[in-house]
Amino acid sequence: MAAAVANLQRRVRVSPARLKRTAERTLRSLGRAGRDVHVTVVDDAAIRRLNARWMGTRRSTDVLAFDRDAPGPSRHLGEFVVSADTAKRQAGLVRVAVALELDLLVIHGLLHLAGYDDREPRAARRMHERARKILADAGRRAPSRFWAGLLDQASRSPIGGEGRNSSRAARLGRRGEG
Repeated sequence: MAAAVANLQRRVRVSPARLKRTAERTLRSLGRAGRDVHVTVVDDAAIRRLNARWMGTRRSTDVLAFDRDAPGPSRHLGEFVVSADTAKRQAGLVRVAVALELDLLVIHGLLHLAGYDDREPRAARRMHERARKILADAGRRAPSRFWAGLLDQASRSPIGGEGRNSSRAARLGRRGEG
């Protein structure tokens, strides 16, 4: 099993080694320990460009996942991009360390690559609950405010690819950016 992490931004302190450990633990938890994944950490400007190109939405988001879309077997599960700027904002909204938010976004990206979806309320709730379990199993305890709004929003309305920051911003009465 291999997870490769590239940090292509400089504004937010990121530990590629920590993200690699989080990714590898998550792969094991998902029964995909023999698969490879690539994680790229970027700033909001970069993820906004990628979101516009691949999703047709010119705004920042927290995670963009790209599964391996090719015929035949492969060890490569896919790759995903995480915005460190968005992670920092989201962490600030619930007063947790940026590193914890980045851990969650790595788990979230891998869940997407494993086939989880968060567009419909029931599926979103299932995805968020699985992320919570994976994070806890890795020994990363998060305060209840970390999860506030995520599971409740998932049971009330579709997320529609808006990203984690939208559910948090909505809970706080603010509009999310992605």
